[in-house]
Amino acid sequence: MAKGASARAAARRQKDKWKSKRWFSIRAPRNPWSFKVIGETIAEEEEMLLGRPFEIMQNELDGDFTKMHVKIKFRIKEIVGNDAITEFIGHDVMKDFVRRQIRRERGKIDDTIDVVTDDGFFVRIKPLIVTRSSVKASQKHESRIVTRNEVVKFCAQSTWIKVQKALMDGSLEETVSTAVSKIQPVRAVFFRRSQLIQDGVVVDDGPTLEEIKAEEKVAKQQEEETLEDEDVADESQNEADSDEEAVDDSGDEDQDSVKSDDADYESMTVAQLKELLKEAGKPVSGKKADLISRLSE
Repeated sequence: MAKGASARAAARRQKDKWKSKRWFSIRAPRNPWSFKVIGETIAEEEEMLLGRPFEIMQNELDGDFTKMHVKIKFRIKEIVGNDAITEFIGHDVMKDFVRRQIRRERGKIDDTIDVVTDDGFFVRIKPLIVTRSSVKASQKHESRIVTRNEVVKFCAQSTWIKVQKALMDGSLEETVSTAVSKIQPVRAVFFRRSQLIQDGVVVDDGPTLEEIKAEEKVAKQQEEETLEDEDVADESQNEADSDEEAVDDSGDEDQDSVKSDDADYESMTVAQLKELLKEAGKPVSGKKADLISRLSE
């Protein structure tokens, strides 16, 4: 086969391969996000999506704009039809946010804690404590021990879902901050990173994907009905405006007819005007303008 012909054949094969791909909706995990659609991706085969990572900022997911610096990480673990179901595998705090918290006169205490949740998930959490002033080595050591105890105790008594919620809403940060403040005044406590190392026992809790899709369908229908009602209201308003314009036009026509009648009176003689006044039973004395005025009344 000639070189040009082989190149064209390869181009056709590449084009057909692209046409064979299809779009998939990426959905957040069942808990605690109820299969919320968080993005789209394209693939030729479903198996090619499994294990694919997906990242999104927390404010885009939860609508909490105080968490614009938190990046949430997901991983596609299951394909159902045209939906790619993900699992939460951790989060990262943006480095710019971390740098803004640390200053020369402040102290920094960081650590890496490996925990196992009540349902068997093995997780690595990295807390960061920023104190209001510089701290001694002994205070750092004691603060790490207190932080480790609080995190391990909470995770051991909680499921992976509860740990996720505590990391995202800041409740675990408040618990650690309260405990460490007894040692040294604290300016900020946050978990700069969490990472899922090994899965545990997945608990099926919350609405199913079919129920979520049914709710989305109903919401879409209600939105379409609302748009239709607004269109009908706009049409009714337009018709009302047209009727008002028609009334205005008819009034203008009446005025034009009066004006045209006045113009006809002007073309008549005084004798003709008096004849019309006699027929109407009105006085015939006066000037021509007086006669036209009486006829116009």
